[in-house]
Amino acid sequence: MGIGVGEATGGAGAQEGPAGEWDREPHPSDSLRTFGAVVQALREHAGLSRAEFGARVQYSKHTVESVELGRRMPDEAFVEHAEEATGNTGALRKAARHLTRGEAGLAAWFRRWARLEREAVSLSTYECRLVPGLLQSEAYARAVFEGTIPLRTDVELGEQLAARMERKAMMRERPTVPFSFIVEEHVFRRRFGDAEMMRELVDHVLELTAPRNVTLQVVPLEAGLHACLDGPVQVLETPEGRRLGYSEGQKNGRLISDAKEVSVLCQRYDTLRSQALSPNESRALLERLRGER
Repeated sequence: MGIGVGEATGGAGAQEGPAGEWDREPHPSDSLRTFGAVVQALREHAGLSRAEFGARVQYSKHTVESVELGRRMPDEAFVEHAEEATGNTGALRKAARHLTRGEAGLAAWFRRWARLEREAVSLSTYECRLVPGLLQSEAYARAVFEGTIPLRTDVELGEQLAARMERKAMMRERPTVPFSFIVEEHVFRRRFGDAEMMRELVDHVLELTAPRNVTLQVVPLEAGLHACLDGPVQVLETPEGRRLGYSEGQKNGRLISDAKEVSVLCQRYDTLRSQALSPNESRALLERLRGER
């Protein structure tokens, strides 16, 4: 995923006020927020204000605030001085080893699932709204991002597009991992751009789903009602054999870890798989759609 952030090393005397916080994290990660919360808890337990704590760690109170809010990646000096100021418990040193930056271009609620995807031993996706992200052409992905509300800046659009294209790379890099996609036919019929861009999208999907480890099944328009009408869903299996699910709606997403809930999702997915066209029939349908453009 696109990660483009700066890291500062300024100590005492550095210009780090709110107007000069050039090194803040534009996309704070969960680990940064958690680390910051621990720093704040230890500081308050020691009875220190941010200004007093800043004097002890040799950073401004604005830097202390940024770290506590997860907006800044702390450097080694900050961690060491903070340890000394809070009693040398070792908690901050250990926590700092697991810090990761935010992932530009990815919605906050999707980041954890994106990390799980990269380690999964299998991934199944059902979509009824748009072409799954892993199968999108660059032109299609750009059109999706340009149409979102609120509107994005050019920089944000670039980050989102880069993250989407980089996320797709795992399909090429992991040829032994099974990828299964079930997509509604109307998704491929929804127009965007001109006829050439539509043909490019279909060609792209056909190319990505050609390898033996990738399966695409289309749910035809005449299939009627089915088991997955509650919305899009993804299910993966971890290297430890655990199954997890993910569902997404308007401005939110939910990681599903409860075994019973995930079991229901898997049952629905398997049922829909039997109702969808076979992989060969699905490819034939896409090829016909391509010829209609």
